[in-house]
Amino acid sequence: MYLELKNINKKYGDYKASDDVNIQIEKGSLVALLGPSGSGKTTILRMIAGLETPDSGDIIIDGVRVNDIAPAERGIGFVFQNYALFRYMTVYDNIAFGLELKKVKKSDIRKRVNELIELTGLKGLEHRYPNQLSGGQRQRVAFARALAPNPSLLLLDEPFAAIDAKVRKELRSWLREMIYKVGITSIFVTHDQEEAVEVADEIIVTNKGRVEQIGDPVSIYKEPETPFVSEFIGQSTLIKNYYKLKGFEQGDYIGAIVRPEFVEAFKRDNSDFADVIDSSEVGTVTDILFRGNSLEVRLDVNGIELTTHRSLERRPIYIGEKLRVIVYRLFAVDEHRAYLLENTELQKKGFKDRRLDTYIYNENKYVVI
Repeated sequence: MYLELKNINKKYGDYKASDDVNIQIEKGSLVALLGPSGSGKTTILRMIAGLETPDSGDIIIDGVRVNDIAPAERGIGFVFQNYALFRYMTVYDNIAFGLELKKVKKSDIRKRVNELIELTGLKGLEHRYPNQLSGGQRQRVAFARALAPNPSLLLLDEPFAAIDAKVRKELRSWLREMIYKVGITSIFVTHDQEEAVEVADEIIVTNKGRVEQIGDPVSIYKEPETPFVSEFIGQSTLIKNYYKLKGFEQGDYIGAIVRPEFVEAFKRDNSDFADVIDSSEVGTVTDILFRGNSLEVRLDVNGIELTTHRSLERRPIYIGEKLRVIVYRLFAVDEHRAYLLENTELQKKGFKDRRLDTYIYNENKYVVI
């Protein structure tokens, strides 16, 4: 492993920002530290950089324990949330700053800066000042400046937080492409799960100073291991009396998480669902929200609030309308774990989930085809 955090603990007064954190990151990977505000993700990043010191535990980079090594000697590039550009310096001078501190030859500085200006798409902006740039351009300058000294590890603290939504989406793809071109191990902090899923090879989910789960974006989404991850990832509804839904029995769980894609709502005369009409139940449409490419439909099913998404191509529905509702599956949770439960009535019928193109089998699993 290129980077390891072993049994890391960090407290600020009575607040435990890192609680026995253990992380392993392979060389060349792009990793997201994902969690809500106050979950400890930025503390982890700052300890790796040397800007904070752990109370206990070891930080190892490329086989070397770096706890007592100064930040400037760790070979790390850092991109801050607010860019931290020198406003009185041009784009060229901002990028060259770190190299000048290291007293690199001017000819080598010129070559490296021009190379990064080309790589980051800043050609023609070399002589502009930060206040003459857009937010996206300033973030590219900050990225180029961090890369200039050829660091072995790149850390980014919520790199897109100060940028508007449209540019943020564009920069996500750009950042991923740039990091792969450079081939540098990179870790970025974010509270935006869409951002983490889109950009990262691996996601580390943090909560209350602890690591909840580590995995690739698909496994984190489809196989949450803890109650927190199952509720935090995706658009989720927490319900207590899930066992009142057809196809689910009460177990030793404290509740369940239901995502919109687990729910189907259809009109009674929809022939596609004729074979399972007796396994469905009545739900009343309580709200309909337009989400651009779909509708978000909120339902009341026997006092249980559920949400589903509906294609704009389907027949119109109305608030107050009665629909038939099926819940394909849900995540039942206890105090420590999350468990995927399938609808047993649908299992018995071998019912096919039309939208997800999955088959539900009696052996309590489903296979994507």
